Amino acid sequence: MSSEEQKVQAEKQVEEQSVTEAEVQPVVEGVTAEEVTVEEATVEVDESVARIAALEAELEKATVSAAEFKDVALRAKADADNIRRRAAIDVDKAKKFALEKFANELLPVIDNMERSLLHADKENETLLPLIEGIELTAKSLEAALDKFGVKSVNPEGEKFNPELHQAMSMIESTDVEPNTVISVMQKGYELNGRLIRPAMVMISKAAATPTPTIDTQA
Repeated sequence: MSSEEQKVQAEKQVEEQSVTEAEVQPVVEGVTAEEVTVEEATVEVDESVARIAALEAELEKATVSAAEFKDVALRAKADADNIRRRAAIDVDKAKKFALEKFANELLPVIDNMERSLLHADKENETLLPLIEGIELTAKSLEAALDKFGVKSVNPEGEKFNPELHQAMSMIESTDVEPNTVISVMQKGYELNGRLIRPAMVMISKAAATPTPTIDTQA
């Protein structure tokens, strides 16, 4: 091979090597750029995940706070409803029982009128107009009290009720069952269903069983 041919072959090898390097370089550069992009994307994902976690924590905290505020609001509403209900009950009781003290002051007046009528001499014609006036006054007074919820408790002939009656004495009786009211010494009174004075009564009890006698002469 001549020197001229060797020179041409050498130049050809140099060109082939240059082409190879030129083809390889873009590939290397492409791989490097892709790796950088992946790293940046990974960083962005990590930041997004951290941000989402922070937002979820804030949301959970806000949810807990909202639940607490709702519970406080419900409790406040319930307390307000209870106060309003109790106030309404107190007002209703005040209306119903405002006359209790006044009624208790009038009851002895009715008692005295009834005692007067009980012991009045109705056979005396001179006293009849007076007796009739007392009767009318007593009835008018009781009607006025009844209009405002004051009702008498006159349990004669009824079973003794310790919630409404006050037993003053007990008498043996075979005519009625034991614990029956056989006499009312003083009527009781209720105000809108509440007892303001019990009825003073006399009640029956079973007659004592006679002790059998023993015939010692038999």
